[in-house]
Order: sequence, then C-alpha cells, then structure tokens
Amino acid sequence: MPSDGTISYNDFRVAAHAFSQKWIEFNSHFFPNWSWITTTTTAHQVNDGYLSLENFVKVISSSPPIEEEEEEEEELTVYDHHPDDDVVDEAILVSSSDHHDHSCEMHHHRYEFHIVYSSSFRVPVLYFRAYDTDGQIMLMNEIEMDLSSDSLKLLMESKWTFITLEDHPQLNRPWYMLHPCATSEWMKLLLENDSSRDQNGAKLEHYLVSWLSVVGQVFKLKLPIEMLKDSPNPPLDKDFVISSSKS
Repeated sequence: MPSDGTISYNDFRVAAHAFSQKWIEFNSHFFPNWSWITTTTTAHQVNDGYLSLENFVKVISSSPPIEEEEEEEEELTVYDHHPDDDVVDEAILVSSSDHHDHSCEMHHHRYEFHIVYSSSFRVPVLYFRAYDTDGQIMLMNEIEMDLSSDSLKLLMESKWTFITLEDHPQLNRPWYMLHPCATSEWMKLLLENDSSRDQNGAKLEHYLVSWLSVVGQVFKLKLPIEMLKDSPNPPLDKDFVISSSKS
C-alpha cells in the first residue's frame, strides 16, 4: 500500500472485506452491519462494489411528551432487513415495551451510508442519503440539524467543498458526499503513526478503521471500541466509540 495516504482499488476491496468482518465480530448488534454490495461496471465488465450501512437511525423527538410521573426508561430497537428477505422493509424504530402504541411514535431520521472508492483521488469517499419519519428524502438544510457542531461550522465556511451533491458512481443517482480532496493528506499523517508499518506500509485492515474514525465524526457514526483497540490509530474523540461494557 502506498505511503502517501492513498490506496489502490484492489487494496480497498481487501480492506473493505476485512473491515466488514471485524464490524460483524465486534458490533454486538448496536448498529446494523456494514456489508459489501457487488455491482457490475459496464465499461470494464468486472465486478465492482462498495460498503453499505443502512437503517442508521437518529432519534429526534417523541410525541406527545411523556408526563414526568409516568416517565419510564424504554429500550429502543432498530429493525433492519437482511439481503435474503423476500420483502425489504424500512427501518422501524419502536419501543420494546409497547410495539403498538402509536401515540408515542418516535420522530427520527434514517440514514444510508456508502463507502465508495474514488479512482480520481484514490481514497474512500462517504456517500449518504437521509430520510425523515415519513420516508421522504431530506434536503441539506434538514440534514444540517444532525451534524456535529464542528462539522456544522465547517459546512458554513465551505459548503460547496465539504459536502456536495454528486451522482453516486455505482448507482448513477444523486447522493450527498463528503468531498475527499484532503483525505490523502490526513490519512498519510495517521498512517505515519502506525507502529505496525512494515516494508509494505500500514496493514490494510487498519486503513478503513483509521479513515472512518475521522470521517464518521461528522454524523457521530461510532466504531466498536474493540476495532480501535486493534488499530494503532486511536479515535480523535473519546465519545466516538461503542463501549461493550454495561453501565
């Protein structure tokens, strides 16, 4: 793997499969799993693909408000579909204590994230779409409400370079993306601190963990802490991990 922060497509595929397997191993069903989606490119007649995470749900509010004396801690469950299912359902966010009480329906935003390889920049790129509670695609001014404060500040300063609306290279439909123009620069810095580097460069399985530990902070997309323990590059934010220990 090159030492300039970039990655070849073949190495990206290897890193993507290693990443998805580690996610499945350590995720403990906290989030839906990252999975590799295979596509076929007409131009090259070869199997292509990308990593996909669907049904990432951000709870916004509940309605109507719960009276203080009746307030109880409720477990929220995200139901996601599996590729082998005959019927593909939208993600459903419900209270496990009462699956049929629509009076306490949660208002939420549902995200789809794709990690796609950019042949121009030779780095992964995060593409995303967001849907409101009614299943309508959200616009950028609505998505802004879900961004971290640092990301929102950056967006206001460089709206058309930080997040842009582009055609998804695999789906040929408009998706938002985090622009990858500086990715190789900060990835080079991260990988230079990789104590496990050998003559072939940093280990491939560390590449996407390090990459997502930075990119995922835009949406507070957390990594299982066990994946970070195995990576030489720690997260930049202590709140950016999923702890497997129970409080």
